Amino acid sequence: MPIPRRAAFTLPLAALPAAAQPAWPPRPLRLIVPYAPGGVTDILARAVAAGLGSQLGTQVVVENRPGANTIIGTGAVAQAAPDGLTLLMASGASTVLNPLLYRQLPYDAARDLAVLGIVVETPLVMVVPPSLPVRSVAEFIAYAKARPDAVNYASVGLGNPIQLAAELFAMGAGISMTNVVYPGSAPSLLALAAGDVQVMFDVIGTSLPQIRDGRLRALAVTTRARLPVLPDVPTIAESGLPGYQAATWFGLALPRATPEPVQARLRTALAAVQQDAEFAQRFSDLGLAIQPPREPAAIEAYLAEERERWGGVIRARGISLGSAP
Repeated sequence: MPIPRRAAFTLPLAALPAAAQPAWPPRPLRLIVPYAPGGVTDILARAVAAGLGSQLGTQVVVENRPGANTIIGTGAVAQAAPDGLTLLMASGASTVLNPLLYRQLPYDAARDLAVLGIVVETPLVMVVPPSLPVRSVAEFIAYAKARPDAVNYASVGLGNPIQLAAELFAMGAGISMTNVVYPGSAPSLLALAAGDVQVMFDVIGTSLPQIRDGRLRALAVTTRARLPVLPDVPTIAESGLPGYQAATWFGLALPRATPEPVQARLRTALAAVQQDAEFAQRFSDLGLAIQPPREPAAIEAYLAEERERWGGVIRARGISLGSAP
């Protein structure tokens, strides 16, 4: 029986005969990276862009839009046309933490953005100076409890995942630690190695060289499972704080109003990039944890878990960054 003329116009793009489908994408895509060029995030974004371009048969142009704690670049994508041609190198900071930390943003991350995939998690590692007389999480907790208000931890700013991981640990362990803010990872690690502060929850990629040469001691990693780059270092969860988990993440997002057939095509292309062996090896060697492709419902559950975890820490500790810059 022929399809009524009116109903034919309601069919999604994927249901049309191949010959009737308009070519997509009609032009190169933009991948907006809300970070400055040159860092690991930028390197990751360019690798993702190259892989997507290969899968889609077009160019994906990387555009760095740093500033305002990722708000500038994230807002540009949230307000872009929902045609699938403007993508965001999203992160936990841009989509989960900022909405919890700022009183008002120029976009609503949950309403305006859809995360297509979590590409990598960036594990953190709990590191102490070799001069500190502790060799395990349990010993560190005992050390801190014996010295109330005398233990300091290094961070790189309020609301940063490094600070939040330390506060989550302190809450779970029932200890008090004071945040000492440094202008970046390099000075914070120098202060830690010198014993000016007692602990740091650092991105594993920056701490790994100093762990390997003995300038820092790794007590535990913050992920659910041990890491291949530090196989002998236990997780915090197995070290006495069951359920503890903390990691930053990076993925791909786009305007939520983008038609589902376009989102599906992009998800398929991104999944192929994530499952590429060369891609996975390259970033595993940098200390990143490659994530498997997830269905949309699983991604939403992942984000909900992140919001619950960090929202609890932020509210309990009264952390706020005020109005958006």
